[in-house]
Amino acid sequence: MTRPDDDSAPASPEAAASSEASEGTEATEASEGTEASEGTAASEGPDTSATSATSAPETFSDRIYRSASGIAGGVLLLGLSGWLGIDAMIRGEGRTPWLALAGLLFAVPVVIAFTVRPAVYAGQDRLLVRNPFRTITLPWASVEGLRSGYTSEVLAAGATYQLWAIPVSLRQRKRAARQQTRAASEDPFGTTSAHVAVNKPDEDRRAPSDAAIGDLREMAELNARRGGAQGPPEVRWAFEVIAPTLAGAVLLGVMLAIG
Repeated sequence: MTRPDDDSAPASPEAAASSEASEGTEATEASEGTEASEGTAASEGPDTSATSATSAPETFSDRIYRSASGIAGGVLLLGLSGWLGIDAMIRGEGRTPWLALAGLLFAVPVVIAFTVRPAVYAGQDRLLVRNPFRTITLPWASVEGLRSGYTSEVLAAGATYQLWAIPVSLRQRKRAARQQTRAASEDPFGTTSAHVAVNKPDEDRRAPSDAAIGDLREMAELNARRGGAQGPPEVRWAFEVIAPTLAGAVLLGVMLAIG
């Protein structure tokens, strides 16, 4: 008599072998996946997004102030004097070439000194003022104040030094005053100025000289306590400008005296 199939009976040897092989493959794939996930997690490293970045204190980068109109006028004067002087030296007769040479030797350094040379360099530690015949180095701690009246000036160690590179224009100052008055009349409650301050932070209604002096005052206040901003003022005469000017003046005087 035939016995019915029992589900609990063991399978054939071929079926058992294939079942063991499939289980081994699944175990191998699971172990490889675990190792791969562990390797990926190890390669990612720590999460840098959680690290809080420390913000540096507010500082000013180096700034240079020069008179664009002065430089343009100086270049024109140098071109005109060079054209007339060289033409006189080439085509002149008698003492004319020597007078032209003496005149150029005297005039060129003076024009450069008063138009192209003036500059103001403002750094984190000091203020360097380059005037026509002097160069003044002022550590911020020695600066007592800056003012812009009819001229731009800096006060340091009881002395006053003029800033030739920041000329004062009364016309620009009046124009800036008219713009401020017009803005105030258009919005007497000040909402327009607040709106401009939020949406246009770079807009400044002051005259260029007043804006420059305001920036220098802010730099002096922020940087006066720096370690590199300590020390007394230093003044150096610009002999590279004074020497050729004196030589040209002496030569021109001799030529005129011989005349």
